[in-house]
Amino acid sequence: MNLADRVSQIEYAIRDVVVPATELEKKGITVIKLNIGDPLKFDFETPHHMTEALCQAAKDNMNFYGPSEGLPRLREAICKREQSLNGRTCNPGQIIVTNGISEGISMLFGALLEPSDEILVPGPTYPPYMAYTRFYGGNPVSYRTIEEEGWVPDIEDMEAKISKKTKAITVINPNNPTGAVYPKKVLMELQRVAADHDILLITDEIYDEMVFDKPHETFPVTDAPMVIVNGFSKVYLATGWRIGYAVFCNCDELKEGVLRQARIRLCTNTLCQVAAAEALEGSQEHIPLLVKKLKERRDFAWKRLNEIEGVSASKPEGAFYIFPKIPARDDKKFVLDLLKEKHVLFVHGSGFCPEFGKGHLRSVVLPTIDVLEEAYNRLEEFVKAHC
Repeated sequence: MNLADRVSQIEYAIRDVVVPATELEKKGITVIKLNIGDPLKFDFETPHHMTEALCQAAKDNMNFYGPSEGLPRLREAICKREQSLNGRTCNPGQIIVTNGISEGISMLFGALLEPSDEILVPGPTYPPYMAYTRFYGGNPVSYRTIEEEGWVPDIEDMEAKISKKTKAITVINPNNPTGAVYPKKVLMELQRVAADHDILLITDEIYDEMVFDKPHETFPVTDAPMVIVNGFSKVYLATGWRIGYAVFCNCDELKEGVLRQARIRLCTNTLCQVAAAEALEGSQEHIPLLVKKLKERRDFAWKRLNEIEGVSASKPEGAFYIFPKIPARDDKKFVLDLLKEKHVLFVHGSGFCPEFGKGHLRSVVLPTIDVLEEAYNRLEEFVKAHC
């Protein structure tokens, strides 16, 4: 069977590296997996009031197709969160609920891109921003983020890469894979560049309340076009529920283009939408406890990795990743050889950007400190033996 060329280009480094790890596990070998950002795989639990709401929704027979744009209650709750957390005013009509942020990215790019169009993405970036751009015939263009300055965007490099083909600038803050948190001044410069060039700004804020040492900052709503994407996987510890959303600001035609795609797939999970609304309306007590636990693990990971000769890491200010530089020209080979020899799984940095991610690896800091210590001890042994 001759398949479409677009599927041959799909890569997702975070899960692609699981394939060789699974082969080891089939042989009875235990692998320490530090590749995927899923808190529920470690010692984190979905808040009780959310799971109770999910079960109650099923008992209340909320087992039907919902509106393609999402349940009104959830969209109203999202508006209230935007106002209280970020001081941004929106209305439920601006919101489309999606099957996680990933579907939102896919539908956004499906509505935006024609062949050879370009999307500016941070270098390094979350891989679906590159993969979906290519899937729809576009070209992802990486703008530099400056490792020596905590991986903040290089505004000059970004602006120099804008062309007539540029359809959007994407920003991930806090950042995956680096854990960078952008200061207000940088955010204002990013927004200015997008507005000056009349280019859509897409801001991915999935880790918005996972910030350790800096205040939470984000983009205000202005007259310029902007799409905010967010969801319940990270802060609300519901990765498997696959509930995300997009807020469309000053881009009604784009919202309609995305909504047409949303209608094709009918709706997102109705029960999980009810529980997601409860997440926003109910207790937020788990969030400071979550951040405290992550900060302790971040502190350990940053200190321990920088103790390894040849390895260096900027201090993540948010999310739950760290992106250290490693002493290897071929970072993918390094990661796979380390997996084979030491049975620890990271993700190669070039999987997040061939140019600005190479020579690095990404580690989650989600496990307990004893697990992190064992993994980094094995990393140190491998570096000493081979680098």
